[in-house]
Amino acid sequence: MKSNNGKLYIVATPIGNLKDITLRALEVLKSVDVIACEDTRVSKKLLNSYDIGNKTLISYYEPKEERIIPKIIELLKDGKDVALISDAGTPSISDPGYKLIKRSIEEGIEIIPIPGAFAGLSGLVASGLPTDKFIFIGFLPNKEGKKREILKKFGSLNSTVILYESPNRVLKTLNLIKEL
Repeated sequence: MKSNNGKLYIVATPIGNLKDITLRALEVLKSVDVIACEDTRVSKKLLNSYDIGNKTLISYYEPKEERIIPKIIELLKDGKDVALISDAGTPSISDPGYKLIKRSIEEGIEIIPIPGAFAGLSGLVASGLPTDKFIFIGFLPNKEGKKREILKKFGSLNSTVILYESPNRVLKTLNLIKEL
């Protein structure tokens, strides 16, 4: 039986250079009914640079997730296609999105990933570190004790570890890694 539900597109966006968007991502962003985005101001810059106007934008960011998910699910159930984008990179990779994707799956909504930029992988391939085995752990906790615990745990593995850190804390974290 064919579903009348819309589709949820998980669309990767550029991570620093607006030209790094894929042709397929542009096609999807032009064709969907609604775009759920982290920060509408950031997303409008991308959309305007590719003449993608007159789109309904829904602000979708972490503190607001629980309130917005039912609205997006309702749009999808009404047959509207929705693109989920983050400010930079792939939604749900150290960005909001996981809860919406999980709920959409539970509701029988078709999920279509549109691949593209992933800062962690881009950094890895340019690093000269081994790429045959790697682990992505996302953002580290702010508290030094928890950060130390995670770094010890993953640092003992025989693989490259990819992590994200705030520019304000990167030096301190590098010193901690060196210490361990």
